[in-house]
Amino acid sequence: MDDTPSALNLTVPEFSAAMTGEKTFTLSDYKGKTVVLYFYPKDNTPGCTTEGMQFRDLHPQFQEANAEVFGISRDSIRSHEGFKAKLAMPFDLISDPDETVCNLFNVMAIKSMYGKKVRGVERSTFVIDASGKLVKEWRGVKVPGHVDEVLEFVKTLA
Repeated sequence: MDDTPSALNLTVPEFSAAMTGEKTFTLSDYKGKTVVLYFYPKDNTPGCTTEGMQFRDLHPQFQEANAEVFGISRDSIRSHEGFKAKLAMPFDLISDPDETVCNLFNVMAIKSMYGKKVRGVERSTFVIDASGKLVKEWRGVKVPGHVDEVLEFVKTLA
């Protein structure tokens, strides 16, 4: 990985970004709740679809644990709206085309795709506790079993 110092147990700086439903995500609006931010590379791709469906299927349990889930990628709001509708996601997707939020969480990476080096979002998940502190991060996530692991961690905060 890289030598970026961990931001664990530090307060996440306030940020806002456009999200589905013609709404704006503002971190401080969720004070008092656990916030799960999952960054994924691209709407309508196999791994991202599987991950989105798993967060969708476990969403009631995240809600029971006082957690709000948000997916984030560089895709446009229009793409997000279609992806969200297609998968019947009960949570909103945040659009970050200029990579402001991606850079805040340091999830941009050089990856290899079909033998070519490409810059993209490294699949990562972050949990921010009710006081606004980053309490858990998963980087370089592999989809199988990941959402269950996130839910188990979130339940420890409830």
